Amino acid sequence: MASAILTIDLDAVGANWRALDRLSGPEVQTAAVVKADAYGLGVTRVARALAQAGARRFFVAQAEEGAAVRQALGPGPQISVLSGHMSGDTEMIHDLDLTPMLNSLEQITRHLESLPGHPFGVQLDTGLNRLGVEMLEWQAVAAIIIDAGPALLMSHLACADEPDHPLNLAQLEAFHEMTDGTGLPRSLAATGGIQLGPKYHFDLTRPGIGLYGGLPFATAAPAVTLSLPVIQTREVDPGESVGYGCTWVAESTAIIATLAAGYADGLPRTLSNTAMLWDGDIPCPIVGRVSMDLITVDITHLREIPRSLDILGPHQTVDELAEAAGTIGYELLTALGPRYTRRYLEHSA
Repeated sequence: MASAILTIDLDAVGANWRALDRLSGPEVQTAAVVKADAYGLGVTRVARALAQAGARRFFVAQAEEGAAVRQALGPGPQISVLSGHMSGDTEMIHDLDLTPMLNSLEQITRHLESLPGHPFGVQLDTGLNRLGVEMLEWQAVAAIIIDAGPALLMSHLACADEPDHPLNLAQLEAFHEMTDGTGLPRSLAATGGIQLGPKYHFDLTRPGIGLYGGLPFATAAPAVTLSLPVIQTREVDPGESVGYGCTWVAESTAIIATLAAGYADGLPRTLSNTAMLWDGDIPCPIVGRVSMDLITVDITHLREIPRSLDILGPHQTVDELAEAAGTIGYELLTALGPRYTRRYLEHSA
């Protein structure tokens, strides 16, 4: 098999949700963010595992993603759409019982006029300056919106992974100013916000990356292993180069393994000549450039030629690999490509 194998531990995903649920506290509902195909891991299987763990509310980025979650889970769980009520989404929102998180006065008008009585929430901008109704707009329309009975008022922290950042407290204060006294359910914290403590938790938390083993949830159970098959090996003489651009030249005789994965599979070129793969507990360096479909690795020090090497696993988390690539775990995880053979572990099933 020339396909790399991406193994997703659904038990670990469920355990991470339960751990974040405990951190959120007994009076707080814990949702699950499954946007971007459950961060690249396959929303059908992941959403079902999270529902089995206890999640009853799910967040997606787009209505189309909500349709996939509804198909996976059936009626019952609440599915909130973070992009809100976009033009052309009305029928899907109605038919699939999706809950749009309205982000602007335009969306509020669209929703209340086209789907009166249909559940909705409102996203408020408290300082991230990305999505949401701003303070002055909210003050102008809050009474009307509150009377319509939104299911949730929410905002999103910009610097929750930096606990001492002053914007965290500033956003918390702004959120209080915009929502205190409404009597409505509120949500401010995602994975990082949960770890900032109870004053950020309100009525509902929305963990995302922490469910899948990523920072800033440092104690998360690892959820992903990625093994790349060895297609070919060759002996390279001193002075010979490997890969495009001659960026690595052998100083002594070396055994080079060519592995089936590359930047078309979400492994960026910035890993070239920097990252490690692993044969059990033995590190093996990438040599030469990462190309579209292939990676070359120095295995001279191994006793036997392996069938595959791990680029994600017990010795290298997605965040550690991301650091080598000069990016973040979110980007690497969601970029994992469609060519991987996905295998799911679910011992509790």
